[in-house]
Amino acid sequence: DEIGQVYGVTRERIRQIESKTMSKLRHPSRSQVLRDYLD
Repeated sequence: DEIGQVYGVTRERIRQIESKTMSKLRHPSRSQVLRDYLD
């Protein structure tokens, strides 16, 4: 809720963005790049 207020978006929009982000992070090629970056 606080994030939505700060950025002026609805709770549903936050949920959509979160869902899309998580699906991208679960993609094998992207997660490998992220692992390389974090290591």
